[in-house]
Amino acid sequence: SIFMEYYYCNIAVRTKQVLKSKKTLATPGVKNIVLVDGVRTPFLQSGTIGLLNRTGLPKDAVDYIVYGTVIQEVKTSNVAREAALGAGFSDKTPAHTVTMACISSNQAMTTAVGLIAAGQCDAVVAGGVEFMSDVPIRHSRKMRKTMLSLNKAKTLGARLSLLGSIRLAHLAPELPAVAEFSTAETMGHSADRLAAAFGVSRLEQDEFALRSHMLAKKAQDSGLLSDVISFKVPGKDIVSKDNGIRPSTMEQMAKLKPAFIKPHGTVTAANSSFLTDGASAVLIMSEEKALAMGYKPKAYLRDFVYVSQDPKDQLLLGPTYATPKVLEKSGLTLNDIDVFEFHEAFAGQIMANLKAMESDWFAQTYMGRKTKVGAPPMEKFNTWGGSLSLGHPFAATGCRLVTTVAHRLQKEGGQYGLVAACAAGGQGHAMVIEAYPQ
Repeated sequence: SIFMEYYYCNIAVRTKQVLKSKKTLATPGVKNIVLVDGVRTPFLQSGTIGLLNRTGLPKDAVDYIVYGTVIQEVKTSNVAREAALGAGFSDKTPAHTVTMACISSNQAMTTAVGLIAAGQCDAVVAGGVEFMSDVPIRHSRKMRKTMLSLNKAKTLGARLSLLGSIRLAHLAPELPAVAEFSTAETMGHSADRLAAAFGVSRLEQDEFALRSHMLAKKAQDSGLLSDVISFKVPGKDIVSKDNGIRPSTMEQMAKLKPAFIKPHGTVTAANSSFLTDGASAVLIMSEEKALAMGYKPKAYLRDFVYVSQDPKDQLLLGPTYATPKVLEKSGLTLNDIDVFEFHEAFAGQIMANLKAMESDWFAQTYMGRKTKVGAPPMEKFNTWGGSLSLGHPFAATGCRLVTTVAHRLQKEGGQYGLVAACAAGGQGHAMVIEAYPQ
């Protein structure tokens, strides 16, 4: 179990500022659903430090637990339930696990919102976990078939015959798929093609990646990443901060070779998110219950959407499709949003989305819109770093994005934030978050 130390971590609000006087998105007769708190482990480059965290919580603290994970461990396929039991939750608290690639914890959070809105629950823990340092590696299909047959073999002769049929090729392991099942293309390869399609240069990608690392370093040094909690890894030191933040120079980044399309591609290790271990969690409650329990919520979780599009040529364009949909649903415009947090899978993917959002032609040709969506202004965009620098444990990133929006709104005195992310399978998500009045 690696996830429960974050649940009740009370992170004090350091800054109190007056919100701008915009309308609230509260709807008469509809429950207000709030983010009470959100925390995460430090995000760690795979192979550097493992995650193992166990702690107990009051057994009746939550009604339900929803967790996301992408690379599933066969022994703990319902990791939410196993982690909850391992962390000392009541065995009467139901838990289930969701998977939706890079938006798995977004799906966990919106599932929590649905449970509360439907009146089924008042308090739900949602989150995500990814442990890329120890992914399950399978035998080849031929070897699996032989081993299953061996298990069923009745006689010694039959067993010896099956053992004799094993060839060296049978022993080749099967790694978890890094390619899209529907297209057989890796996400990095697709990102490189997407960047080329939108005319995103290697220079633009390296500049954006450098920006991400520099902003993350500044935020870390300034103590702004207050959702990160320290913990003691058995046999190791205390881990207290993300270890993938490494501001470089444009000169050093320019030396790297293309990682996917060689020799002319523009996506490199420096302008891509790295394999990461990490876990995140948020406590989501009805406003009424949160206040009754003495909590001061951080934000309201408002409208959200999920989108899907062509997984071949538009694999990573989820934010472009999801952003206008969620804005229209909320009755807001791009100018109403004070804080943007987009998932950075690749610098090329972010730049391609920004260019698509600024394109009338793309809006008219592919989105059935008369005019462009418009791109977020960079002074409001991922200003505390992003997945390129902080790291991207696949299923844990969504909670980080939402918690960061809540903290930035508090710090900056804004009212509305927008989270958006792409995901494997050509899917995407966006959510509007409203600051809780200070």
